[in-house]
Amino acid sequence: MEDKLPDRLRTVAGVDVAYLGDVGVGAAVTLDYESLTILESAIAVCQVTVPYIPTLLAFRELPPSLAAIRRLKTQPDVFLVDAHGWAHPYRCGFASYLGLALGKPTVGVAKSRLIGEPLQVDGQTFLTDKGEVIAAVVAAKPLAKPIYISVGHMVSLQTAVEIVKHLCKERVPEPILQAHRLATRERDRLAVESKVNIIEE
Repeated sequence: MEDKLPDRLRTVAGVDVAYLGDVGVGAAVTLDYESLTILESAIAVCQVTVPYIPTLLAFRELPPSLAAIRRLKTQPDVFLVDAHGWAHPYRCGFASYLGLALGKPTVGVAKSRLIGEPLQVDGQTFLTDKGEVIAAVVAAKPLAKPIYISVGHMVSLQTAVEIVKHLCKERVPEPILQAHRLATRERDRLAVESKVNIIEE
């Protein structure tokens, strides 16, 4: 995959979705790439019509994610998603699907492996499937559990790893962490208002 990024990254966004029954709460949070300061955030609440189906999460996550992203006043240089991209049975996980929908660079950062087997190469660990490298396995901080970084869209794997490492204060990159917190807070607020029990998926 060829890099199609600006010469200098200035902004990066994290995207996440939380669920309350059949309602999806999409959150997008834009950060300054260097300082990791939050610049902007947006929330969108959507009715979700697609059930949870393993390996087809993209169809469920896309509508609330796109709705939140469209509420941002400025579009960031690259998006990070709590999902797989190339490291997917169809080589098109949600990170790739979102990038294609937006026409923007995206990176997949997942906390668990969907497919592939670890392979050590020159001190680095990759996931391979059918003889193909599909992700990098990275411990962003010492003693942290690994994360699985894969190409989403318009970003090479090497560049994706560099971006994610730069953005990690903890195990998960800061943009994704902030989007997750925002989506969860709004989901919890809606749950209190509607007196509906939260269904974790």
